[in-house]
Amino acid sequence: MRIIAISNQKGGSAKTTTCVCLGAALAEKQRRVLVIDLDPQASASSWFGVEYRGRGLLDVLAANGRLTDIVVGTATTGVDIVPSSSWLLGAEKALAGEVGAETILSRRLAQLPADRWDYVFIDCPPNLGILTVNALAAAPEVLIPVEAHVMALSGLAQLMQTVEVVQERLNPSLTVAGIVASRVDSRTRHGKEVVQQLQDHFGGLVYTTCIRENVRIAECPSFARPITTYDTRSNGAADYRSLAAEVIQAESAQAREKTT
Repeated sequence: MRIIAISNQKGGSAKTTTCVCLGAALAEKQRRVLVIDLDPQASASSWFGVEYRGRGLLDVLAANGRLTDIVVGTATTGVDIVPSSSWLLGAEKALAGEVGAETILSRRLAQLPADRWDYVFIDCPPNLGILTVNALAAAPEVLIPVEAHVMALSGLAQLMQTVEVVQERLNPSLTVAGIVASRVDSRTRHGKEVVQQLQDHFGGLVYTTCIRENVRIAECPSFARPITTYDTRSNGAADYRSLAAEVIQAESAQAREKTT
């Protein structure tokens, strides 16, 4: 079971889009996916058409609740979700002064059955508060979507610094699974230049797949469907299927390295 935090402190970087659509693309390849919606805005939950009115995740973090008790199935075959709610807005206050507050999610994830899901994606809020720190402290990997805009590069640099701090203080095993350029307008020079800058600075950490700007992706949350089922022949669906193939291919490469 791979646990991957999907994080970028900058809003509009396609974190939730990546979480939902990559998860759906992996499910098409017979992988079982659990999405943990750690964002109080509950965007991933809403995208899957799941509304949760209880305290849910807040009780998991602050009152010794169990993640498996609040797992909900979605209409997307192979994808389950731990939904968020506005109660999570109280997480900072609820966890203030709690001993080991930064590692509570890690302890809750350790209780998940190891053979139930192939992937656990944690959709992080667009900030570096206690919820995002919990995700980075709990996950062995972080996947970073980056909007193809020059202003997004400074936010990425800050996030990479945060990853280093978390590695030093909370989670030495944390690695960057990859950086994916999102919302790429391939018709403009600017988009191509930003992708090139990402590749120049981060080399092999950048996925070959770029997620092109696509109006169909913008539409599909309103229909509570990932792009892979909303418009299966769209560029957006093709891009996320390509990214899913890269994610799986990287696992195969890592497995080969371990056996040599």
